[in-house]
Amino acid sequence: MAAKKKIPTKKQTVLVTGASGFIAKHCIVRLLNEGYKVRGSLRTLNKADAVRAAIATKASVDDLSFVTLDLGSDEGWDAAMKGCTFVQHVASPFPNTEPDDENELIIPARDGALRALRTAAKAGVKRVVLTSSMVAIAYGHERGDDYVYNEDDWSNLDGDIGAYSKSKTIAEQAAWDFMKTDEAGGMELSVINPGAVFGPLLDNSFSTSGEILTKLLDGSVPACPALGFSCIDVRDVADAHYNAMTMKVAAGRRYACVSGFAWMLDISKTLYDAGYKTPTKKLPNFMVHFLALFDKTIRMIKGVIGIKTLSNNERLRTELGIEPRSIKEMTISMVESMVEFGVVTPKMR
Repeated sequence: MAAKKKIPTKKQTVLVTGASGFIAKHCIVRLLNEGYKVRGSLRTLNKADAVRAAIATKASVDDLSFVTLDLGSDEGWDAAMKGCTFVQHVASPFPNTEPDDENELIIPARDGALRALRTAAKAGVKRVVLTSSMVAIAYGHERGDDYVYNEDDWSNLDGDIGAYSKSKTIAEQAAWDFMKTDEAGGMELSVINPGAVFGPLLDNSFSTSGEILTKLLDGSVPACPALGFSCIDVRDVADAHYNAMTMKVAAGRRYACVSGFAWMLDISKTLYDAGYKTPTKKLPNFMVHFLALFDKTIRMIKGVIGIKTLSNNERLRTELGIEPRSIKEMTISMVESMVEFGVVTPKMR
């Protein structure tokens, strides 16, 4: 008796928004390597070839396609969602300087998240994974250095926080509020809250967090301000998105996606010990506040100078099964890839 011919399983499709971003490209690599079809959204298809080439260094791109979407427009969203089982909504505006009007960030972040959720629910998507941030959890409070933040915490919108922190907090709160409405139907939501994202580049583009490393390496920062971060490797962020998408336990949950806390000086000394010529002295706090009067980029960080934010990653480890990489590994791997792609030419000791 002849054996029955095996019928191939139809590949499920995942929409990943903001496909040109540092996190999104790593998410797409993970999805393709797991056998999913990926539909990546871009604001313009001019970037499609470059994004495809970057992803092709780590995964087959036969099942990768692109669509154009804008967070501020309804156009194209229904078509982009058609046939998708899952959505990873990674796209969100991230500034290099503090905007004159905070609504320049708040409105597209909030409306973009709601637009993604509404069209996903209408299209019958099973689960949406939303990329939020630790700035939606741990900012705007005065709880002291010993307080350990977790997923039950929310940033204080009335505190001393910047426009980006407000935008991520408001967008995530709006997403959870939407899930309580009848419009959400049976769709599920999971949220990933990464800290400062480091780790290897796939091309010459990288996270805003990576700017910290370039400034340490190119000599533009002679000393380190008392700026601290809850850090995470981009590969762990991609794994968190994948597991939150596929694991039953993740429905209706948010995850503090962090490895540990480090001051900018700690990171600089790690690079110094690895042979790079980076600063090993601290910049006095008063100098940061003085420079912020003239520099919009520095103005973005002055509200968190000297503030230590400890975070509990137990839920990430126990529910999603992720043991985050060390701060040393994520920073060294990022710098090595920055050198490889010609982002920076560091001075060596």
